[in-house]
Amino acid sequence: MSDFDTPTVRADSARNRETVLAAATRAFLSSDNEPSMRAIARDAGVGIATVYRHFPTKESLVDAVYEDQVQRLTIGASELVAKLPPADALRAWMDLFGSWLATKHGMTETLRAMIDAGEISLTHTRTQLLDAIATILNAGRATGELRPDISAEDMAASLLGIFGVASKSSKGAQANRLLDLLMDGMKVTPDRRVDAAGPGSHQ
Repeated sequence: MSDFDTPTVRADSARNRETVLAAATRAFLSSDNEPSMRAIARDAGVGIATVYRHFPTKESLVDAVYEDQVQRLTIGASELVAKLPPADALRAWMDLFGSWLATKHGMTETLRAMIDAGEISLTHTRTQLLDAIATILNAGRATGELRPDISAEDMAASLLGIFGVASKSSKGAQANRLLDLLMDGMKVTPDRRVDAAGPGSHQ
């Protein structure tokens, strides 16, 4: 093993990559216009060479942030269900979804070009997100806490509609009110009984 490939060097490299990725996520989340690689390096507290070492192009950085956010949503669904009641897990996941959408606004131009070039598959992303929603809905159906007649597709469409008119970044208070209303409609209450043989989970 060379001096340039020690466990310490590799750990430092991995740490730098995560630092840059976190800084890029913050930058995309807080900006309507795509931040420069130099601005991301400055926010991360590293040199521009470090950014390009891990992400040689803006596209590679956008792809990493995009995939990281999708993974946080999919893994987050299982983690939330494991530690929270289904209704609380779903409401917390809605906030994660809103943050993901807000992050996309800051990298729209590059992201659109990558989608057009086939470098990012919207179909694959959609399937991942629907599966994440279904994980929580299925848990809620099992406990009788969430309505069984609402599909993952219904929930995704509702969330896109809410965040389309009230993003978490620009209209957070309104978005939270609308999400709370959506959650009220999702819960099974004594005066709201639905057929248990609803549409089921996303397949």
